[in-house]
Amino acid sequence: MSKRLFYLLCLIATLPGIARANFSDLTCDDSVRLNETLTDVMGAERQGQGLRGPETVLEVWVTAGTGDFMVVQTYANGTSCIVALGEHWEATDHNPA
Repeated sequence: MSKRLFYLLCLIATLPGIARANFSDLTCDDSVRLNETLTDVMGAERQGQGLRGPETVLEVWVTAGTGDFMVVQTYANGTSCIVALGEHWEATDHNPA
């Protein structure tokens, strides 16, 4: 696990209002606060999103310099959860020749 990913987990673990569920849910927080953490602390950018259900969106956040990525599930109630973490993200070409 890269240092930045480790630091993100440590930082999120100290944020107020985090729901502590199963480790598989990793962490949940207010959507605005989690987005700010991913953007400002990790330097991540949202690369894509899609509907998972009528009140749930899945987002992929990537830190370009390191290739670290996070899958974030965002709910209509204003809560977001990091549901997966990984390394070595590679974007694919949307229009192959």
